[in-house]
Amino acid sequence: MLSAKFKNTQIILASQSPRRQELLKGLDLDFTIETRPVNEIYNKDLKGHEITDYLSKLKASVFEDDLKENQLLITSDTIVWFEDAPLEKPKNAQHAKEMIASMSGSTHEVYTSVCFSTFNKQQIINDCTKVHFASLTNEEIDYYVNNYKPFDKAGAYGIQDWLGYAAVTRLEGCYYNVMGLPLPKVYEFLKRF
Repeated sequence: MLSAKFKNTQIILASQSPRRQELLKGLDLDFTIETRPVNEIYNKDLKGHEITDYLSKLKASVFEDDLKENQLLITSDTIVWFEDAPLEKPKNAQHAKEMIASMSGSTHEVYTSVCFSTFNKQQIINDCTKVHFASLTNEEIDYYVNNYKPFDKAGAYGIQDWLGYAAVTRLEGCYYNVMGLPLPKVYEFLKRF
């Protein structure tokens, strides 16, 4: 559907996330993957989607002088927001276990922002999903962290693997947003692009 619209546009996904790559492929778009290092530091006064908006734009900034007229760059960032603070990627196994234990039996929010950049304009969209977790035992948390090693995931878990199957009791919002790309919003944006 969208592939004909973008046949003369090179879409660049600037993400190493296999989940984002898989999700974007699901829209039947041809794209290349190119990442550049970015120091993901932000002002600690930012909250929720302000953080992901800022970081998705920051990730695009390292490409800004190199984009050509026929290119569309897509950058993205996801965080878990819990008790008025961000939970980013865990530093190690112990940190992952602490993150998951803190969210056990409660609700958190997942924010994802997507920045679309061309050589002469930029637009950011974002989404928020509320995720309800069942209460987890230490044994369940240890099992998950030791077997699934969620060190590359915001909040130390993936909704698409064991913890998502076992602990997510309810979602309010987009499932794909929790995976790292709010596909319905991305699709709508690209239709209007």
